[in-house]
Amino acid sequence: MAKEKTYFVCRNCGAIQPKWMGKCPDCNSWDSLEQMTQAAADPHRPRALSDGEAASPLGTSAALEDVPARPISEIPDFDVPRMPTGLSEFDRVLGGGIVPNSAVLLGGDPGIGKSTLLLQAGDRMARQGHRVLYVSSEESASQTKLRARRLGVGDDHLLIYAQTNLEKIGRQIQKLRPHLCVIDSVQMIYEPTNAAPPGSISQLRDCATELVYLAKAGGTAVCLVGHVTKQGLLAGPKLLEHIVDTVLYFEGDTHHDHRIVRCVKNRHGNTLEVGLFRMGLTGLENVPDASALLIEPHAGSPPGSVICAVTQGSRVLALEIQALTTDSMLGSTRRKVSGCDANRVAMIIAVLEKRGGLRLADQDVFVNVVGGMRVNDPAADAAIALAIAGSRMKRGLSSRTLVMGELGLLGEFRQIGSLGQRISEAGRLGYSRLLVPIHRSEADKAAAAAAPPQIHITTCRTLEDALAALE
Repeated sequence: MAKEKTYFVCRNCGAIQPKWMGKCPDCNSWDSLEQMTQAAADPHRPRALSDGEAASPLGTSAALEDVPARPISEIPDFDVPRMPTGLSEFDRVLGGGIVPNSAVLLGGDPGIGKSTLLLQAGDRMARQGHRVLYVSSEESASQTKLRARRLGVGDDHLLIYAQTNLEKIGRQIQKLRPHLCVIDSVQMIYEPTNAAPPGSISQLRDCATELVYLAKAGGTAVCLVGHVTKQGLLAGPKLLEHIVDTVLYFEGDTHHDHRIVRCVKNRHGNTLEVGLFRMGLTGLENVPDASALLIEPHAGSPPGSVICAVTQGSRVLALEIQALTTDSMLGSTRRKVSGCDANRVAMIIAVLEKRGGLRLADQDVFVNVVGGMRVNDPAADAAIALAIAGSRMKRGLSSRTLVMGELGLLGEFRQIGSLGQRISEAGRLGYSRLLVPIHRSEADKAAAAAAPPQIHITTCRTLEDALAALE
């Protein structure tokens, strides 16, 4: 009988330590090491390959061959055929569809709609002729059928399998050879030879590793569903994000009908894309025009509300940024930010005080990106600055004005990328005035010259020029 080996794994960073310590030496997090006990033999041997080479539907060899190193110029190009899911917004985030042999991790809060999204995607793929295996580890087959009936799902190529035993799931995958296998959810799957409870770090690591081996060996794309814990971790430790090929976060507020799929890792596509959905009575619906969902029209020029154009992957989104300033009553000012970087907002407040002549040291400042979106584009700096200044000065911009520009520490408006694409989106949405930085490159000058005739472009060199535009 093989001796057991005990070691400790950090639930935050996944680092392995030989003994327990109060603080993880890799990520400096306290009380995050959990004990793991396994056989001394390698528990991550690819058992899916132990019975011989597995045939791949793509015709590629799954054997572990010793291929010599060669120059990158001599390696032939390989265009991987993607499998569209039928949900255009989901395909956008994935980079055009699901890649065979890949492993996708979809995380999100419990009840946000992860199962609904994957059940709809699986049904649409099944209607295209793909064999889809939906493994339900949290619900029975009858419960899954009730949800499918509500969503209008019911193609014969969509197979439902209620199981939590990893070995039985692996046998079903090897027997059926599905094009897509959905594991909903990975927290409830367990490896019988592992004595740890389901959902522990040990079980998550073993199950995820074995499922990825099955995906790479047999040509089946595997999609794992993971819940986000109270600490904000996806399916327990961050370890799973390093194992899979693509990591998606399904975000949204249960009190609102819109949902956002955000990509944070993608070995087969862009990591900057977002997909927008609306939750209805019959499931999730694509939202191709995001600006119509995220912006609500206002009458007049409300102080503290500014519209900006930000880029998310290949698309341009028009977002509303709201700010509120109030007198501080507690002696210490508060800075509350939702939807953008708090450090970036603190820098913008400092620039407003130093370069704009505004006194904000005795003001509580609240900044919010409406619609639940998170903005990382520096082009939103100018809109944040004007929203804060407008609330403090009780002056606003017209609802038909769109602002974009990066703000420097000297108070200057700096150039932004994709100006032509932003101007085109502003024209499509019907905006009549744009506040943008000075055109310094030939591409920006050409984009401004090609603007729709109804758009008046106002260039700003410094923060003072933008503040003068407040009405």
